[in-house]
Amino acid sequence: MKLLIITGMSGAGKSLVANDLEDMGYYCVDNIPPAIIPAFVSLSEMGNEELSRIAVVTDIRGGEMFSEISSTLKKLAQNNVDYKILFLDASDEVLVNRYRENRRKHPLCNEKTSLVEAVSIERKALLSIREKADFVLDTSRLSAVELKNSISSLLFGNENEGFSIVCKSFGFKYGTDSEADLIFDVRCLPNPFYVEELKKKTGLQKEVREYIFNFEDSKKFKDKLIDLIDFSVPLYVKEGKSRLVISFGCTGGKHRSVTFAETVGKFLADKGYNVAIVHRDIEK
Repeated sequence: MKLLIITGMSGAGKSLVANDLEDMGYYCVDNIPPAIIPAFVSLSEMGNEELSRIAVVTDIRGGEMFSEISSTLKKLAQNNVDYKILFLDASDEVLVNRYRENRRKHPLCNEKTSLVEAVSIERKALLSIREKADFVLDTSRLSAVELKNSISSLLFGNENEGFSIVCKSFGFKYGTDSEADLIFDVRCLPNPFYVEELKKKTGLQKEVREYIFNFEDSKKFKDKLIDLIDFSVPLYVKEGKSRLVISFGCTGGKHRSVTFAETVGKFLADKGYNVAIVHRDIEK
């Protein structure tokens, strides 16, 4: 199990990062007191594969409880927990402006402490944990999309880690795919259904795929389609989309659509994307 401890300045984007990490496969817990983290980790190590990646947000909102962060880190090390610390920061000016814009109250603000003073007090209080951080990210000039891509690059070395693609086949006779972001209609191509020895087979079988791509129109269609998808997918990543569903439809969802879902899915997987291939109507 891998543990990521997210901390940093209030208003620096910790909640946004937690949301992004959920899209990347992390189980996230916000505003957890440091002393509870070791016990939470122990419970999470009881064989549940879904909790192989955990991110916890702990910060000054915990008040006096947050002062236990140093002893908590020592305990995690003694228990041989593989953890990293991500510290989110931003300039004082940006933090003050963010609080003024969203009209939220800073955790340290009160009748005697102004917003500017609260930010200064918090920065001093977090100095020691900032020095222990494995990653320090300044969010002052980052948009939400840029923040997500930065987190992915920091933690995984590339922006594609938190991005997944589903290549899906379906039959129009059973209804279109309402989940799809992109739909490609392949009913214009030769149909193996009308070839007796292929009628009861599917696009998962070699002879069906060979039949479809034996036609020049099918080859050109595939090449142009892959070229378009190869160009488009990085744009979706750049835009911050976490999941892209590309669907291919034919009449019954057994031959042409399956062939194209498999072909494009393999192409994208070879490019390094996290790809799942689903055949909605192949058993109908």
